[in-house]
Amino acid sequence: MTSKERMLKTLNHEEPDRVPFDLNGTLVSGMHHIAYNRLREYLGLEPKETELFDRVQGLARIHDDVLERFEVDTRGVLTGSPFGWELKLEETPEYEQFTDIWGITWRRPKPHGLYYDMVAHPLKGVSLDDVKKYKWPTPKDELRLKGIKEEAEALAKSDSLVVLGTVGMTVGLLQTFQWLLGYEDSFYSLAADPELTHYIVGKLAELDIEFWEWAIPYLGDDIKVILYADDFGMQTGPVFSYEMFKEYFKPWYAKIFQVIKKQKPDLLIFFHSCGSSRYIIPDLIESGVDIFNPVQYTSADMEAAGLKRDFGKDLTFWGGGIDTQKILPKGSVRQVKDEVHKRIEDFAPGGGFVFNTVHNIQPDVPPENIVAMWEALREYGNY
Repeated sequence: MTSKERMLKTLNHEEPDRVPFDLNGTLVSGMHHIAYNRLREYLGLEPKETELFDRVQGLARIHDDVLERFEVDTRGVLTGSPFGWELKLEETPEYEQFTDIWGITWRRPKPHGLYYDMVAHPLKGVSLDDVKKYKWPTPKDELRLKGIKEEAEALAKSDSLVVLGTVGMTVGLLQTFQWLLGYEDSFYSLAADPELTHYIVGKLAELDIEFWEWAIPYLGDDIKVILYADDFGMQTGPVFSYEMFKEYFKPWYAKIFQVIKKQKPDLLIFFHSCGSSRYIIPDLIESGVDIFNPVQYTSADMEAAGLKRDFGKDLTFWGGGIDTQKILPKGSVRQVKDEVHKRIEDFAPGGGFVFNTVHNIQPDVPPENIVAMWEALREYGNY
């Protein structure tokens, strides 16, 4: 069975020959460049220059020799830089920083900072009148999708499943809202300024709708899955009340996903939401979501077997293979293998499970545990 056949069977909620494996298919299923370089050395592979798949998170673009070594079943393509924007790194003795297309400034400490953090938000402290004057990015931007169809066609020849591994226009309605205003102002607005909140969230949704209406024909027929991301959960519970989700976000998600499905009914929607997100899963399914990630089963109300029991007929779980906060970085090889075994028992029956870690593999994960994870998948992941 080819990787593409294996993935399509799984996504159709049927059991293939084995549980498929994703690594580096998306911006939320990859590996930090430090962990990746250690893994290459551990495997005895020739040194190669590591390109960043995502600068903010420090993700490496995994080379073909590693993808083939681990029999990865997916390949990811990314959207490009928007027209009129280029990466301009500003250096100080303490920091390296840049400003993105939204006007958000990101900063990484030097010399050994692992990630970039937001330090400036373009809509922080502004009024509704100020927001109406803000210059929104352009959705119909051919540079963002230049060459993406051709890249997908080339990757599809490897018989892997091709994924649009980055978000389309926004980084999610809630996340973009938070990033534009800053976290403090955004939570205040959600609770006390519904007019401002509705305006900004609605504007972001309209940009997403305009993007997908225009962009989907550019993707071609080889991209089978598209990524959408937002974080509605903390580890201890929801980010905010279900009533807030229902008022500000659910109606727009339904419209966005309806546009996508109307354009291309067989395109599968992959939705990423960290933490305790069970409270919105029925609404995501109702709105058209096909795949849920990262399946953070250690969070409140996210018990793995219960998620599979209650939502496994409607959702593919892409992730949830092993905890990346404690077990994978700090556990023994035996503990890693036992944890992978448990999660396969929970999620694999009946198909609808793509193995990946709970979010990206972080820099503190030892290479022997990454190899142990993969060996356990091969040992326990056969149907």
